[in-house]
Amino acid sequence: MGGLTRADSASMHEHDVTSPDGTRIRGWRTDNPGPPVLLCPGLGTAPEVWPMLLVPDLGARVLSWYPRGTMGSDRPADESRIELADHVADALAVLDAAGVRRCVVMGWSVGVMVAAELARRHPERVSGLMFTAGVPGDLFGAMLSSLGIPAVLRRALTLTGTHALRAMSPLIDAVMQRVPMNKVTATVAQHSGLMLPGADTQAVIRMLRQFVQHDWRWYFTLALAVSSVPARDLRGVTCPITVLAGQYDLMASPERAAKPVAMLPQARVRIVPTSHFLPLEAPDVVVEELRMLLRRVVAVERARDLARPPSRDPIDALIPPALTYGSRLRT
Repeated sequence: MGGLTRADSASMHEHDVTSPDGTRIRGWRTDNPGPPVLLCPGLGTAPEVWPMLLVPDLGARVLSWYPRGTMGSDRPADESRIELADHVADALAVLDAAGVRRCVVMGWSVGVMVAAELARRHPERVSGLMFTAGVPGDLFGAMLSSLGIPAVLRRALTLTGTHALRAMSPLIDAVMQRVPMNKVTATVAQHSGLMLPGADTQAVIRMLRQFVQHDWRWYFTLALAVSSVPARDLRGVTCPITVLAGQYDLMASPERAAKPVAMLPQARVRIVPTSHFLPLEAPDVVVEELRMLLRRVVAVERARDLARPPSRDPIDALIPPALTYGSRLRT
């Protein structure tokens, strides 16, 4: 199934939504049957990174978007409007456009920060969380952690390196536009350390062809805009959480990915023998854990409904708790 293409998924559609600051955001969705799931994307990543989320029998309807200034989404008129709060506003705009009041929220890489912040600021919109190969804060401090480099030093290294890459962006643009994306390129990428062998080669090729088209100065500008977000305390988040961490992830080690949820009673952590590109290298695990999370959410919300005091409204008293939850899940 790793080789699924957009053409194979007739239910995948792109559409435009408008964020509160007026920025036009390109969203995408699947029309599969099942409860809605919001996917907070990594920077500049296409649906091809998540091949299994496009399959018709997933059991969930996926909603997502492309970050500001990438892959069809406009840059904001005020180009400073690319902070974490702006990405959260885009997520809410996608939910509102789809008429979804509350759902499970997933995130990968930088998208984990967006998903976590959405849950912190708007817990009423989030029924469950899945963090995939990412951390909810201190993005640059989490990089290279698996190499044993001290936190202060690796944060300085990664920040300096990202500033240098932004300065070199014209050269990167010129090189990327000339490199053919084929089986050889994909094989090199899968042995680079940033990725590992195991993903479907054709899926990797399709992902790379989308990825290299970025304006790289803007891409690194987006990354630097969220670099100052500190480590987040998630103790106030009470919904079920699943953390999927790549054992060989250079961008967010398993320890850094698991630490923010270590004290949460509803958290489940699974370490997978993959790199940062866990959705490509272990797509079956993603689907398995998503389906399990959806079942956990149903159980938790049903228990909470049953534990609530009886309503004083005689109309509400006639509605069974399970029916109330089912209606909310289908919104």
